[in-house]
Amino acid sequence: MDLLSALSLGELALSFSRVPLFPVFDLSYFIVSILYLKYEPGAVELSRRHPMASWLCAMLHCFGSYILADLLLGEPLIDYFSNNSSILLASAVWYLIFFCPLDLFYKCVCFLPVKLIFVAMKEVVRVRKIAVGIHHAHHHYHHGWFVMIATGWVKGSGVALMSNFEQLLRGVWKPETNELLHMSFPTKASLYGAILFTLQQTRWLPVSKATLIFIFTMFMVSCKVFLTATHSHSSPFDALEGYICPVLFGAAWGGDHHHDNHGGSHGSSHGVGGPGTQHSAVPAKSKEELSEGSRKKKTKKAD
Repeated sequence: MDLLSALSLGELALSFSRVPLFPVFDLSYFIVSILYLKYEPGAVELSRRHPMASWLCAMLHCFGSYILADLLLGEPLIDYFSNNSSILLASAVWYLIFFCPLDLFYKCVCFLPVKLIFVAMKEVVRVRKIAVGIHHAHHHYHHGWFVMIATGWVKGSGVALMSNFEQLLRGVWKPETNELLHMSFPTKASLYGAILFTLQQTRWLPVSKATLIFIFTMFMVSCKVFLTATHSHSSPFDALEGYICPVLFGAAWGGDHHHDNHGGSHGSSHGVGGPGTQHSAVPAKSKEELSEGSRKKKTKKAD
């Protein structure tokens, strides 16, 4: 009986929320973040030609969320770089991934079973950063729900929301890759998680913070490990969004079709066929254009 009470969800969640992130979990976060940087086209060549630019990109991948959060809250953007231990650890990971002889370190951390462990540990850091970011924003703005959500979102999204700026450091400009236009699963999950933690912080969600951290971490770890193992770029939210978004916001790809169908049915109620009306309108327009062209020719001859 004592064993069951010790293994209850509340106790487990509380113990889990007290696990320190540095150095093991932070190390995993840095490894996965800089791995994604190396996957970018031209990143390896950049590290050889411009190592300082490559290092700055790596630091953005590791600490971009802190920079954005400080920007939102009006705090010094370079404040987190005073954490010497984290900067040195991230720099060591960057050097080993890009410059280790024979790419031994890169090959080891890219081995799928090992990489899945690092991915799972990175999600632990992501959820903890969302919770800490919202708590920090709540300290400055007690009733600022949107400020808390925005701060938690950028804390969890990392460098994704500033990907265009990071690309500029690599000499690349692709505005069509804006994360707000094509949101990935971690960015969406960070937004939804920020909403949940904001509701908990403002007492609207009747659950302890430790329990919410534990449950949301298990969700993020399960989804991200599965997506990484299957090399999938889909999102678990796609099915739900496919039902909700057309109802709330309308389907952007189907708006014109809905308008055309509505017009066709309206025409058929008056005894005129929808497709026939569209085909008859095209020749009429072309006749008007022909008559206009012939009139201009006659005017030129008269001149």
